[in-house]
Amino acid sequence: MSTPNTHTPDSTTRKEASAKRKTKVLIVDDEPAIREVLEMILQEWGYDVRLAADGAEAKQLVESYDPEIVISDVVMPQLSGLDLLRCLKAGNPSRPVILVTAHASIDLAVESMKQGAQDFITKPMDYPKLRAILKAAESDIQTRQTSRKLTSQLERGSGFGEFVGTSAPMREVYDLIVSLSSTDASVLITGESGTGKELAARTIHRLSKRADGPFIPVNSSAIPETLIESEVFGHEKGAFTGAVVTRPGCFELANGGTLFLDEIGEMPLPLQPKLLRVLEDGKVRRLGGKQEFEFDVRVLAATNQEPRQAIQEGRLREDLYYRLTVFTVHLPPMRDRKEDIPLLAQHFIGEFNKKHGTNVEALREDALEMLMAYSWPGNVREFRNVMERALILSKGEWIETFHLPPYLRNPGAESSSKIVLPLGITAAEAERELILKTLEKTGHNKAEAARQLGLDVKTIRNKLKTYKIED
Repeated sequence: MSTPNTHTPDSTTRKEASAKRKTKVLIVDDEPAIREVLEMILQEWGYDVRLAADGAEAKQLVESYDPEIVISDVVMPQLSGLDLLRCLKAGNPSRPVILVTAHASIDLAVESMKQGAQDFITKPMDYPKLRAILKAAESDIQTRQTSRKLTSQLERGSGFGEFVGTSAPMREVYDLIVSLSSTDASVLITGESGTGKELAARTIHRLSKRADGPFIPVNSSAIPETLIESEVFGHEKGAFTGAVVTRPGCFELANGGTLFLDEIGEMPLPLQPKLLRVLEDGKVRRLGGKQEFEFDVRVLAATNQEPRQAIQEGRLREDLYYRLTVFTVHLPPMRDRKEDIPLLAQHFIGEFNKKHGTNVEALREDALEMLMAYSWPGNVREFRNVMERALILSKGEWIETFHLPPYLRNPGAESSSKIVLPLGITAAEAERELILKTLEKTGHNKAEAARQLGLDVKTIRNKLKTYKIED
């Protein structure tokens, strides 16, 4: 004979709630009736409750019971609620304390919040408001615990060298970097702007047998076309107007170490065959010079473009590409490693707390959700800038949604792929609007804007000069 199921939905819910660990709450009030009513209500809400009749008893219970949340009356004999608040904050600054009073005043509320109270509520008690305050306090406790777990994870090492992240795409990158560090082969590092290509190159160098030698980075897109040949090969005194002293090129400077050629796809075409010849011969001659210098250099190159597309479009020589690409390391964009965002956020909070002398604990859950929902076209570079901005704007322990940039809070307005142009606009004005809007969308990352628009970085720079906008 089967036994009828006597469990109601409410009783099942209560059993599930009791199975979870209950949040410990200490109630401090000199009125017995208030204590008992609060105890009954909070136990019904699923809290583990202890009672104290005054501040002195509360201090003893804090030692033995270690409550996670304290609800205290303000006006009590001997030790007032504000005095108790100061004592509790001295012992555990992060413990939420909620103050209650029958004599509400703005001055008292301001003073209690200044002393570190979680919130302030008046008698007669607004129980829905109290429950909301308790839920907010529990959320803070949970966020703080998560933050400390992430910080502990970072301290133990959650990445590789200066890289932060444990996602599968990044672990593949770390494994490849380790393998490449034991060889002297050329490597092409690919990835969108802001993914950390130079950091990858520096890590390969630091782990290699050349670690004690120089690491010389050269950004092909940042050097004017008229100067880049001199930068790469060096020049003798008097080789050209303005060459008042002899200057060694980057191959000589990197001798015994590593030369990093960043944005190789932006290197002027006339220079590419000369670079190829130097790489194949292992010798370099300065501009205006006759003597050739031998060098011992490992070359790492990087590009934010699709290399084969750059070859098809005639911007990168195929023979140079193959000379530089014995191995390829591809760095994933942020949108493909979103599981690393909480760890990266905590890493930057720690970094910028030290830099700016702040004490931000963590991101609020809804702020983290905003970061997780965004596509991050500027990748880690953009993410880092957003985190620094938010931390500076935050005046307390938490980064809130309103500390994030407007384009993150209202993604629909910013992520639209349409640019509306007024009637009668000229082609030049339309081009200007397109370039500036794309730069705005990419966080003023010129290399990424150039990639999205199918232009050279130099073209973007020249256009900005034409528009009289600071580069």
